[in-house]
Parts: sequence; C-alpha cells; structure tokens
Amino acid sequence: MAQHMRVEDDTTSERGGGVLWFLGTLALAVAVGVVLRLFVIGVYCVPSGSMLETIQIGDLVLGEKVSLALRDPEPGEIVTFDSPLVEGETLVKRVIAVGGQTVDLVDGSVVVDGMTLDEPYVGDEPTQSLSDLSGSAGITYPYVVPDDCIWVMGDNRTNSKDSRYFGPVSVDDVTSIAVLIYWPLSDFGLI
Repeated sequence: MAQHMRVEDDTTSERGGGVLWFLGTLALAVAVGVVLRLFVIGVYCVPSGSMLETIQIGDLVLGEKVSLALRDPEPGEIVTFDSPLVEGETLVKRVIAVGGQTVDLVDGSVVVDGMTLDEPYVGDEPTQSLSDLSGSAGITYPYVVPDDCIWVMGDNRTNSKDSRYFGPVSVDDVTSIAVLIYWPLSDFGLI
C-alpha cells in the first residue's frame, strides 16, 4: 500500500508568517507608543496667549516626564500642570519660585528672595498682582511658597491667570517639563 505524503505549499506558510510578523510588529509599536505617552512624553496644544512670545497661540509642545521622577521642577523651567481652575485642563507656565522661596511684586518687577528677576522673555508691561480679580485666591505679597509647591507665571504677564490668581501649584500636579515646540514648523525649536 502506498502512503500519500502531504506537501505544504511554501507560499501559504510564508504569507501566514508575514501577516503574523506584521501584526506582532504593529502590537509592539502600539505598546511602545502607549508606554512613551504615559511615562516619558506628553503632547500639548497651547490655546492661549499667556506664554507669548516664548510660545505662540496654537503651538504644539512636547513635554518630558522622566526628570520629574528624579527631581522637582526648577525656577526658569516651563512646565505643564493640571489646572486648578478647570478640571481636565492642562496649563503651561514658567516656574518662578519653588517651595520655601519668597515671591514679591515690587514696582512692576518680580522679586524672589530679595533678588529682582532678570526676565528677558517678558514684555515691557509691569507685572501686577491679580489678587483684586473676582475669583482669585487673594494672594498678598510678599508670599512664601509652601513646601512641595511651585509658583508659576505666564510670560505674557498682562494676559495670564497664573499663581498670582490661583496661588501655588502642587509639585504633584506637574505633568511634564516643556522641552520642544514641534508644530508649526516655523516655530520649531527647543524651549
């Protein structure tokens, strides 16, 4: 009696292997993207002019999250954080002072620990208190930033509700340190 041997079609197994390879690669790429988005980078759109001229209205900003696991934000850095005013909204502002430092507003300038800040990114308009605005936290100066908090301000001081309005921001609410404007290409560059 003769035995029949089955011969497998090589093209069928190659096609099946290619599909499995593609699906595996796609799944890996999605997993890497999710991990990067959750733990390494954040993508933010700046909807207002509160950071003009440093960041333009509509700019897309990339923020990195890794350094926040190693250290707290530092004065001069631009950070993203959960808005204390609108749930689910992310704000972008510059860190002016950290916990334990004293912030004061003197003759339209910002003074931290007795030193007037050199702020070339701020326009010619004097920096004013926002304590008299309805809904503000009623900050009085000089103000000592609580531990584990930061004091943030927009670079466009005349068009920014910031710590002058809502008070200090908890370090735990900081979501990233802004590092790059990536869109539009005309604004592309490190922050």
